[in-house]
Amino acid sequence: MKKISKTILTALISGAVSFSAFANNFTIGTGSQSGTYYPLGGTLAKIWGETIPDFNMRAEVTAGSVENSIKVATNKQLAGIAMGSVVQKAYEGQKPFPTKMDVAVVSALYPNVVHFMVPADSDIKTISDLKGKRVSLGAPGSGTRTSAIGILGALGISEGDMKAQSLNYTATTSALANGQIDAGVIVGSLGVGAVTELTLTRDIRILSFSADELAKVSEAMPSFQPLEVPADSYRSVPAFNTPAVWNVLVVNKNADADLVYEMTKSMFENIEQVRQSIKVTSYTTLENMEKLAGVPLHEGAKKYLDEKK
Repeated sequence: MKKISKTILTALISGAVSFSAFANNFTIGTGSQSGTYYPLGGTLAKIWGETIPDFNMRAEVTAGSVENSIKVATNKQLAGIAMGSVVQKAYEGQKPFPTKMDVAVVSALYPNVVHFMVPADSDIKTISDLKGKRVSLGAPGSGTRTSAIGILGALGISEGDMKAQSLNYTATTSALANGQIDAGVIVGSLGVGAVTELTLTRDIRILSFSADELAKVSEAMPSFQPLEVPADSYRSVPAFNTPAVWNVLVVNKNADADLVYEMTKSMFENIEQVRQSIKVTSYTTLENMEKLAGVPLHEGAKKYLDEKK
């Protein structure tokens, strides 16, 4: 499957795919269990359940950003974690979304790094070398896939230029380790578990974008900005330059303002507990709440930010 199908999108949006949410029992959409979204969602759910009266939440494994944005917009989830670039597309009604989605941001969380991974001894040296190769672009409905296709498109490379596959984090790293694919894309936090674990058993490189390529990506997708990643951020992986995009906590724009205010307040009052579990949330600060330009904060979150200012 090369992209999330229109049938699945329509089913999710229309409510044909049912996700129960009884009174005071909610879900937060995350992603693959080998990524950062899942443990972060679980930590937030635990904190909210312990600090907000009559509130129960569980973390749900999902395909990631696209699915989470749809479920939040259609009230199948109270909250979701998603890449800012995907949420912006949802807000504006751009593909893969067939219409504008009712989404709003609670807070920017941390930047996601684009990892185009190849074996260390691969003859693939540049992004353009991916043409004709077996490349996993990420799971259907994931932010990784949406981002990878957009980034490649900004550089004039289409899915048809390569032997594209649609694998999740775990399947991508497994296939790369076993020589079943030539390259794989993971868009996740710096130090994301799937990449870290792969580097413990295999020697890999992460492709570095040229300055010209980074400029083209940022021009086409303003939510992606260049990031210099130092050597040995992963075991034996050389330094690389790559696009990065902020992840955000997203809710329905019509969600109860008092509840979203309490969720925002609880998250920031207990942020040190979050950081003990997920180090990259050191970026989750009041100063960074509005890092995603183009999608407004939910009124409950904005009320909290205004109070703290």
